Amino acid sequence: MRHALAATVACCVIVAATREAAAIERQHHLGLDPSLAMLKVGDKSSVSAGVGIGAHYTYGINDQFNFMAEINGAVVAANQQQDTPETPRTRPAEVGYASAGVGYVIDILRWVPYIGLLAGGYRLSGGTLEKALLLPGLELAVGLDYQLSRHWAVGLAGRQHLMFTEASTYPSYTTVLLRLEYMWGF
Repeated sequence: MRHALAATVACCVIVAATREAAAIERQHHLGLDPSLAMLKVGDKSSVSAGVGIGAHYTYGINDQFNFMAEINGAVVAANQQQDTPETPRTRPAEVGYASAGVGYVIDILRWVPYIGLLAGGYRLSGGTLEKALLLPGLELAVGLDYQLSRHWAVGLAGRQHLMFTEASTYPSYTTVLLRLEYMWGF
């Protein structure tokens, strides 16, 4: 009986002393994102693909929603040049973007899947373009992060981009990102 009473008291003390889990609420995330980028140009038969680098900042508004901000730049066609006067003037060598929006997060212990919608601006430059193009657009985000510790996480993410004013010329821009982030502020 004494052992049962001691065990009950110990359980009550442990439960009473437990802190509330904060999940990702009020957390700041700052990360680095090496990426694979694929741009489909309407008048080109193949996809322009290359690599890039980006950074992201996320803030946990509450347990379900995050503020998200991203910046990324990629070389999609390093050798794209103006070969002849007949070469279409629609083929950029580089694509960069900056965007901000909101993400919906499902926190499952260490695994954190999310989706998001961001709006921003795109800059297409180089290649056969006569001058850089600045375009507004939307970004659909999906990803899965894994929390290595209380302060570090890694992940894999995909982004599908839509450039409004030139959607027929650039119907698809996709980025796949590896993510490394530092978290603070629980």
